[in-house]
Amino acid sequence: MPAGRGDPAAKVATTAAAAAGPRPADHAQPAPTVAGMAATPLAVGGGRPAPSQSRPRLAQDGEEGWERLGGVAMLGFISARQAGLDDPGRLRRAEATRRVLSLELNKDRDVERMHRSGVNTLDIEPVEGRYMLSGGSDGVIVLYDLENLSRKPSYTCKALCSVGRSHPDVHRFSVETVQWYPHDTGMFTSSSFDKTLKIWDTNTLQPADVFHFEGTVYSHHMSPVATKHCLIAVGTKSPKVQLCDLKSGSCSHILQGHRQEVLAVSWSPRHEYVLATASADNRVKLWDVRRASGCLRTLDQHNEEKSKASSEAAGTAHNGRVNGLCYTNDGLHLLTIGTDDRMRLWNSSTGENTNFIVVAKIAISLRGYQLFESQFLMTFLKSLCLNSI
Repeated sequence: MPAGRGDPAAKVATTAAAAAGPRPADHAQPAPTVAGMAATPLAVGGGRPAPSQSRPRLAQDGEEGWERLGGVAMLGFISARQAGLDDPGRLRRAEATRRVLSLELNKDRDVERMHRSGVNTLDIEPVEGRYMLSGGSDGVIVLYDLENLSRKPSYTCKALCSVGRSHPDVHRFSVETVQWYPHDTGMFTSSSFDKTLKIWDTNTLQPADVFHFEGTVYSHHMSPVATKHCLIAVGTKSPKVQLCDLKSGSCSHILQGHRQEVLAVSWSPRHEYVLATASADNRVKLWDVRRASGCLRTLDQHNEEKSKASSEAAGTAHNGRVNGLCYTNDGLHLLTIGTDDRMRLWNSSTGENTNFIVVAKIAISLRGYQLFESQFLMTFLKSLCLNSI
């Protein structure tokens, strides 16, 4: 590969939704030294929704938001808004929804096919937004260059390198999560059903460190804003959330509170010590990893109104496994998704369910554990969330 990150090179993101744009200068920091590795910058330079029967719906807006926003309907929205008859956010939500549902695959941009089976996870590095990682159910990890070097209207994003089946350190089973180190492209991480979390040197494609777990690893995440710790949160088949320290190369401590396996984890982009976790026990918990007790709160879909909750549903975020969650870019809200075909938006400060609910037939893997990560889906989620507030 050519020397220098800006030289031309010869994840749909995990999330493109997680890319938070430029970060403040006080968040910038060099990659930590891991097992003797001095991380250096990388030395290389959504589809249309399903048919109407499974199409998502906004609980507040009924069918107008999907079908009637155009021509006369648009004028009706504007008139009602001017007359003060409508909620000020209704037109904004409906227009955002119309735009999202009109998305189509870009016919002029493709990605070189490298995986022999399904792609489970994607991540675009937040430094330049140029390089993308993909992890597949075949255990393979591929690094792509998204830049159009040909300068032609139609082009294919090429794979720069991969950790293929012939690589001595390839994951033995399905790769569930890949993530770039948030502050430069010299390092990335991957976790797999082979019960390992691996820290990779991007330039050599060699693992700098490997964490082993007793159960299947479903998800991991590094904080995008942390300056005082280098912890990776890991969700496994165990109900205990594990925190791995990049500096020491060991699991520093665990968070106990869930009753079943932890399917998704996400650090807050606003508070570096706050972590959100989702579990097969239907619960979502917020943690402050500095506290001895750990758990700040357990999100309740009924906002602790006992009259609305059955004994089984009390203290649950969904009526089914919670297999995906992510923060909005500002960290003020948390979006969760479950096998009950619901997406819910929560106030991350108070833990309140905002009651902004989308009913959807979401694409979930056959195992029922991993949220299907696609650029369209994450764009869809973000658009609905950010335009509902």
